[in-house]
Amino acid sequence: MGRVFVVGSVNVDSVVRVVRHPLPGETVRGSDLETFWGGKGANQAVAAAEAGAEVVFVGRVGDDTEGESYRRRLASRSVDVRSLTVTRGVTTGHAMIAVDESGENTIIVSPGANARVSFDDLEVLRGSGGLDTTDTAYDSEPSGLTAEDVLLVSLELDLEVVAAAVRIAADARARVVLNLAPFALLSADVLAMADPVVVNELEADELRASAADLPSLLVTLGSAGSRWGEVSVASAPAETVVDTTGAGDTYCGTLAARLAAGDSRAQAMHAASAAAGRSVSWLGAQPA
Repeated sequence: MGRVFVVGSVNVDSVVRVVRHPLPGETVRGSDLETFWGGKGANQAVAAAEAGAEVVFVGRVGDDTEGESYRRRLASRSVDVRSLTVTRGVTTGHAMIAVDESGENTIIVSPGANARVSFDDLEVLRGSGGLDTTDTAYDSEPSGLTAEDVLLVSLELDLEVVAAAVRIAADARARVVLNLAPFALLSADVLAMADPVVVNELEADELRASAADLPSLLVTLGSAGSRWGEVSVASAPAETVVDTTGAGDTYCGTLAARLAAGDSRAQAMHAASAAAGRSVSWLGAQPA
C-alpha cells in the first residue's frame, strides 16, 4: 500500500452563518463567529488519513498559537507533520467563510505562511531535507516518493512550487492527483502528468474555455456524482446538508488514499463520494 504525500495549505477558518449571502455593498446580520480547522491541503490530508492512508504533509504554518495548535491537531489525526514547517514572523493562513441557510458558502483566504512554501520544502519528496528531526514520535524518517505513492496537491500555494512538486512526483513515477482549486491553469506538461486532474463543474467549464487537453480528467458534478473518463459514479445522498465547506477536499483526500491502496477508478470514486456525502453533515471543513 502506497503513501499519500500532500503538498498544500493550512488555514484557520472563521465561519459565520447568514440567512443569505450579501450583495455587493450590502450588510447582512450573521451568527456568532465560530473557528474551525481548514485549508485545502490540511483538509485533504485529514480525509486521506481518515480513509486509511499513511499521510505525509508538506507545508507551512506561522509561529503563532494557531500554527502550534494546528500541528498538534494534524498529528493527532495520524498525519506526519515533520515537513509542516513553522515560519518565524508570519501568521498561519486564515479563511473567512460565510455559510447560508442552504449550506452554500463564500470564502476569502489570507494565505499567511502558505505563501512561503518554497522549492526547498519539496526536498522531502526526494527523501532529503525538510524534516523536523526533533520529533521523537516517529520511528524512522520517511523515504522520498516512490512508484507506489500518490502526490496530492491543490492550488492554494505558489503555482511554480505546485508545478515543481508535480514534476518531482512524475520523475519518481508516483501518481499525481492534482486538484485545480482555486482554479488556475498550469502548463500543459504539468497537467499531463496528473492522473487525474480533479475539477468541479465550474472549473471544468473554465478548462473547456482554455482549450486545455487533459489525458486524465475527473469532474465532480455535485448531486449528479462524478465522472472520470468513461467511468461515472453516482453521488452518495446526504441525509442533512449543514455545510458544504470542504466536501471537495474530502473527496480528493479519500480518492488519493484509495488510489494509493490500489483501488480501481470506480472503487476510489465510490469511496470518495461516500466520504464527501458524510462531510456535509457537520459545520466546518473537517470532522471534530
